[in-house]
Amino acid sequence: MAKSDTASASTSTKVDPSQLKGRRFGRVLTKLGKVTRDQVHEGLHLQKTRKEKGQSVPLGELLVELGYIEKDDVLAALAGQAGMRLVHVNDEEVSKEAIEALPAETANTYQIIPLEFEPKSRTLTVAMKSPDNFRAVDDLRLLMGFKVEAVVAPPDEIESFIKKHYSGDSASMANMMAELGSDQALASFAGRGDSIDLDELASAAEDNKVVRLLNLVLLQAIKDKASDIHFEPFEDEFKMRYRIDGILYEMVPPPRHLALPIVSRIKVMANLDIAERRLPQDGRIELVVNNNPVDLRISVLPTMFGESVVMRVLDRSNVQLSLDKIGLRDDELETVRTLIKKPNGIVVVTGPTGSGKTTTLYASLNELNDPETKILTAEDPVEYDIDGLIQCQINTDQGLTFARLLRSFLRQDPDVILVGEIRDLETAQIAVQASLTGHLVFSTLHTNDAPSSILRLLDLGMDAFLLTATIEAIVAQRLVRRICLNCKEEYVPTDEELMELQLRRADVEGRTFFRGRGCESCNHSGYRGRRAIFEIMQLDDQLREMIMNEASTTVLRAEARKRGMRSLRESGLLAIFEGQSTIDEVVRETITEE
Repeated sequence: MAKSDTASASTSTKVDPSQLKGRRFGRVLTKLGKVTRDQVHEGLHLQKTRKEKGQSVPLGELLVELGYIEKDDVLAALAGQAGMRLVHVNDEEVSKEAIEALPAETANTYQIIPLEFEPKSRTLTVAMKSPDNFRAVDDLRLLMGFKVEAVVAPPDEIESFIKKHYSGDSASMANMMAELGSDQALASFAGRGDSIDLDELASAAEDNKVVRLLNLVLLQAIKDKASDIHFEPFEDEFKMRYRIDGILYEMVPPPRHLALPIVSRIKVMANLDIAERRLPQDGRIELVVNNNPVDLRISVLPTMFGESVVMRVLDRSNVQLSLDKIGLRDDELETVRTLIKKPNGIVVVTGPTGSGKTTTLYASLNELNDPETKILTAEDPVEYDIDGLIQCQINTDQGLTFARLLRSFLRQDPDVILVGEIRDLETAQIAVQASLTGHLVFSTLHTNDAPSSILRLLDLGMDAFLLTATIEAIVAQRLVRRICLNCKEEYVPTDEELMELQLRRADVEGRTFFRGRGCESCNHSGYRGRRAIFEIMQLDDQLREMIMNEASTTVLRAEARKRGMRSLRESGLLAIFEGQSTIDEVVRETITEE
């Protein structure tokens, strides 16, 4: 055994942890023989006295203060309440196999350590700091493919073990790839195509080295705040890329022969069919990393040289669901808050995929989310679960479309409706109907800017009169990368750079420009994080009349700017002048002003 039950007091009693599960804290301590009932009552009396003085102190802390128990006894009782044992770690008794079974990235992320590994039953015993970290056990079972048994150990012992055994570079991506590249059993998958036996493939998907590699890839992606992970098969190589702040970066490529085992492992985790390699598949993996829920949306696509996999990382901790934190300027924030508090009408958010539309919509709904407001959403997919919202998932295979859901929504007595996207005339017409019957409707489009959305809706077949009667505003947006604060420096842009913004040297007299020179903190990109820039076109009587008279997008844009609309390019310029982004970023993300 790599552990021993704690016995911090001579009066300790051996008790089966299952007999302690769910019992009150004081009762567990008495069962363990740590305290008497009178001592517990004394602690409870002191707790009540402190509470009357406005102090909330746990019973265990008070019993330690009174000198009746040690800190280890508190941990033992908490473990007992969860039906777990408290152990003390003797790292000399932990086998090399157990340490190798748990990757360093996993140990560091979840603050757990291995104690025993039984290869035949594929059972890993781990110790954790807190007994309430039950989701870590669930994640381990999913990530590692092992049976996991958990115990509790003192935090300082766990930290010491991690520092001693996992502080080196033995688990680095490059070393892991080299180790896998020399694995003869896995190398046997190279070039075998459809001749691979299903049982053999399933076994490879459970191979400890493949599991460790994929865990390292996933946890590193979450740590780097990647939005997507790409696994791409080519004739002679198997590429892996992360999308960070909207840009794809190539990572250390896995050996080509690992394509099938890695893809199969992903399929196992996402409950997909590992035998099906000729049709696309979609799935989902749910994790909790550092107490933050993380969703991985899986897309598997058959290609000429194998299956391409893209994993969309939806990390709730990276998402700001508050309007005042998504990048709106003070005047824009005031405008948006006015729009979303209207009793009815349609507000459209537009932009390409990955421009932050969903975040803006969720932030708007979050602001409206209160007991007096019923909010229904139709999404494809539901990206984030928000308390208080009735969220529905589109399922086109079963005939559950945006239009069909919208019809049902109108019978659910909603105040606010979110339609994930207006894709066709039927959806647009029902959104209009919902607006005309006293509902506030939010939706999205994929257009280059706000004025272009009017033309897009008319092209779908919407009646111009109904469109102008219901659309309140169109919000276009983009995400531009922020300059890394760690390596930010002043510089003087060239005339060519200024020309890209249609500016002359005289136009920027007295302005200071910044860029990132690149450092370890930003992976030498010069950027770290992104911010949104917005273009908000509110429809007034003049613009509505112009739409009725079939004004072109160019004419609408010019008139909207006269009436106070700040274009995407102008919003980008403000981000440059404020030292938040660069000329290159704004030029890349916005179109030239006409």
